[in-house]
Amino acid sequence: MRRIVLATAIAAAVTGAALAQGQPPIQGPEDATCREDARNRLLGAPNPQGLSPFDLGAQLYHECMKRLGAEGVAPKRRD
Repeated sequence: MRRIVLATAIAAAVTGAALAQGQPPIQGPEDATCREDARNRLLGAPNPQGLSPFDLGAQLYHECMKRLGAEGVAPKRRD
């Protein structure tokens, strides 16, 4: 019984932490790798464009996803 309660508490804490950060659930191993990579590189990455931390993190994440081949080419915009 204790194991079930403990497992439920851990699952709730992990899920709650992800929801509190406003992040969608991890979609795969590449997504998890790139999220961690962006988090780790955020404070040390050069930022010559003066991007906000959110935008710089997104840029690092998308660069990682492209590098791993998990993100395709963006579709062209139609006007």
